[in-house]
Amino acid sequence: MFSLLCAYLAVCILFNMPIFSSRLPKYSGEFDVGVVDVEAPCDKRRIANAIFKKTGQPAFELDTVLFSLYYPAVKGIPSRAPLHDWVPKPLHHTGEGYARFANVNNVLTNNIFTFGLWMLAGSTKVPAKVDVPLQGTMRSYQNFPTEQPLDEYGLPEFPVIVFSHGMASGRTSYTQWCGEMASRGYVVAAIEHRDGSGPATMIVDNQSRPRPLYHISADMLDPIPDIADFKAMQLAMRQAEVEETVKILQMLNDGHGVEVYKANSRKEGQDFDAFKGRLNMAQMVMGGHSYGATLALQALKGAPCEERPFVGGIAMDPGKHSGPLNDEINVPVVIIHSQSWSAKHTIFHGRPHFSVVKDLVRKIIDEKKKFAWFATAKGTTHPSVTDAPLIEPFLLAWTTGATINAREGVLQYVKISRQFMRFLDSGHRQSILREEITHPEYDEEVRGYNPHVSKYWQIHMAPDALCPSPGYCGLEDVDDMDHD
Repeated sequence: MFSLLCAYLAVCILFNMPIFSSRLPKYSGEFDVGVVDVEAPCDKRRIANAIFKKTGQPAFELDTVLFSLYYPAVKGIPSRAPLHDWVPKPLHHTGEGYARFANVNNVLTNNIFTFGLWMLAGSTKVPAKVDVPLQGTMRSYQNFPTEQPLDEYGLPEFPVIVFSHGMASGRTSYTQWCGEMASRGYVVAAIEHRDGSGPATMIVDNQSRPRPLYHISADMLDPIPDIADFKAMQLAMRQAEVEETVKILQMLNDGHGVEVYKANSRKEGQDFDAFKGRLNMAQMVMGGHSYGATLALQALKGAPCEERPFVGGIAMDPGKHSGPLNDEINVPVVIIHSQSWSAKHTIFHGRPHFSVVKDLVRKIIDEKKKFAWFATAKGTTHPSVTDAPLIEPFLLAWTTGATINAREGVLQYVKISRQFMRFLDSGHRQSILREEITHPEYDEEVRGYNPHVSKYWQIHMAPDALCPSPGYCGLEDVDDMDHD
């Protein structure tokens, strides 16, 4: 056993492989993927009046906003800096944060959690290249996909997705979904929320030393809020961060990239001046998973507007314990459930959670007269859209019961997300989004449908498919991913 362990460690070191985990795969789209961490100062403001009992400091105060920006990059350019760590350094802060989640915060347990984190994922790297030029900056433009609109200089404008992470996670928890979308021609801003819902986050500004913010629970605050008020404070903090992220993206598109780079305390983004006019701000979508999906639906209230110019929403497993779901939505939306989320009967504010989501989508279709979908990804579980099953495929399959291949699970989420983005651009419904209702309730099939779709999806709510959209009746269906 000792010899086998030594041999395994030697192979990991020799081939630069993560220890006790799998390497995150390269992205499968046509573009290389770049990533830049952006932490920019905001106008300092308090989101809620709650303070920490121990320090008297505000619990929800916005100083900076942090996000990872994934984008289509110039082909073949090597990373300008070491690849980003999947678990941000210093590792012990994240270990302590998870110990706090488990309510066992002490020196011994913090070290145990940190050691376990190091063993499972401490050496894992995000495969996106760091701070490389945006696609179109250093090459000819003749091979760009025709589906992307061109700016005044003949360069493509990339649609934008702002993404909100779930509870007990952070901006690096969804790098495969973000990177896969970027490799297909989208810009994704994955926010790191400072609402205390993650294990730990480092606040870095240009005025003071970096400081950690750990997981926050309601009993740490003065006065102690009830759970509903506490969730409302967190969601308000998250929405403020979304709005600040939109401001920075607008600055990049307006030609203030150098200003953003100089203000970025993470010291990345040296080619931000090339982002001028390259973001399709008219095709900006709000997305999220779990707690982030609840926030995504909330952020769509009143959209599109100046602060939140979103023309659509992608909500994956909207939270069952994160407050009521906003149904005042006047833009197209796709809500995606994992199989575990649909299969488990959960009471949500007095009603089955599945019924609440289904009625939310029905309201958008029937009352708001907008396109909307509600579907279940078969074989998946709540973590399937995250990177975790890719890093620990056997452990996560065993503990969660997922039956779909981990990579295939992520790619199915990418597929429906891309089809939704294409629909917003062209009005053309493809594949999954072209189907009518197949399962009014989970696992209650009412009709047969496309076998390529039925292998992975159940459709619970969808617009009438007799004419997919004006001008597109009679078009042949086209699959959009090679692995299909």
